[in-house]
Amino acid sequence: MSRFNPYLLLIATVIGLLSSTSKSLRFELESGLTKCIAEDIKTNSLTVGKYSIVNPHDGQPLPESHKLTVKVTSSYGNSYHNSERVESGQFAFTASEAGDYMACFWAADHKPTVTLNIDFDWKTGVAAKDWTNVAKKGSVDVMELELKKMYDTVNSVQEEMNYLRGREEEMQDLNTSTNVKMAWLSFLSIVVCLSVAGLQVWHLKTFFQKKKLI
Repeated sequence: MSRFNPYLLLIATVIGLLSSTSKSLRFELESGLTKCIAEDIKTNSLTVGKYSIVNPHDGQPLPESHKLTVKVTSSYGNSYHNSERVESGQFAFTASEAGDYMACFWAADHKPTVTLNIDFDWKTGVAAKDWTNVAKKGSVDVMELELKKMYDTVNSVQEEMNYLRGREEEMQDLNTSTNVKMAWLSFLSIVVCLSVAGLQVWHLKTFFQKKKLI
């Protein structure tokens, strides 16, 4: 019988944290104001979000003043979700662009001012996958399901590492390009300064010669 190895559990936990992101939070939003939440998502990553207004009076309908307008956009301005004057909703998409995605919540203006409590759950990567349906569709047992999770997690980590390596190369190229431009700018600055100094010497020499001072 194999012994339980806590180091393997630790490694698996770290891998899970690196490969996927899950945000679950509750925040307040006053009427007439906007609050945005950002999430860095890489290309081809699945992301799922759910949001709802917390009912201040259990067992009763939400007041008419408790309405949200929610919009999810990429860093390039492309819209992936847009719902107006809703009490709850959800979105799911596969990111076609890498970068920061913004989920913005706006509460309609109301007098007197009301404060909305909003529950928001945002998952990306492996965390966004519906493992319950995977188990049902595939008719797999617990061990197989855990292996599938681990396999997808390892693939996600590899994709994340490739993504970070690509970003690092882009930053290195940008630094190299910036250094070359700065070198040329410094050279041109020196040439301009020497040219101006030469013109000044020539002008002064001409002036003194005309005045017969030299």
